[in-house]
Amino acid sequence: MKVNHAGGTIVHVGELLLAALVAALRAARLTDGDVDPTVGGALELLGYDTDFASIRSDDPAPVTFMRVPGWKRVDLDVGASTVRLPEGVTLDLGATGKAVAADRAAAAAFAATGHGVLVSLGGDIATAGPPPPGGWTVRVADSHNAPDDAPGQTVALDGGALATSSTTVRRWRSGGDEVHHVIDPRTGGPALEAWRTVSVAAATCVDANTASTAAIVRGDRAASWLEQMGLPARLVRPDGTVVRVGGWPERDA
Repeated sequence: MKVNHAGGTIVHVGELLLAALVAALRAARLTDGDVDPTVGGALELLGYDTDFASIRSDDPAPVTFMRVPGWKRVDLDVGASTVRLPEGVTLDLGATGKAVAADRAAAAAFAATGHGVLVSLGGDIATAGPPPPGGWTVRVADSHNAPDDAPGQTVALDGGALATSSTTVRRWRSGGDEVHHVIDPRTGGPALEAWRTVSVAAATCVDANTASTAAIVRGDRAASWLEQMGLPARLVRPDGTVVRVGGWPERDA
């Protein structure tokens, strides 16, 4: 928040925020801007900085979008541990920040105990060390807190990470319209919902989250892109149709 409100001045940041910023800008670069940390202003304009219960759902005014400044406007000096944002640019690290935390927590727990560990942070899963026999059993669904009988699939992780991005949980009404939290940087508004949920397995949780978020934004182009990247993924259309690519298992573990 200090960086966001610095008014264009240089801010010195600590090691944790620096790591989160590096991860966010790397995600933007690898996805050609589909995962962009400068969507903070667009999210605020839609009401995402307010408790959902406090947002007026009967407001007849149309939903307003704003131009996303773009990740290339973030001036990050890794060597000096400083960052500068132009006036009016607001960072939101939600797309990758939680994944950074999962990766770091898993690595720290394994280093401290010497035992295999799985860390799950609301849909972002990271592992470290040896898995249990048969792998880590994970239930993949639209929501991380969905009941066991909800639509989904049970898979086994031998290592690495898995992330799920979805438009079904963080939804609210803005200007009389229903919106969600995955922003398309090209429009400044919620991404068109070609997929309601995308789950991706990768070497790290940051990579898995980057790919799953980008897939929601890319829409119909996502399946072929994930296949080309060699990332196992499960994509669910709004009507519940499931598409699996990259070697994602067809059956439950």
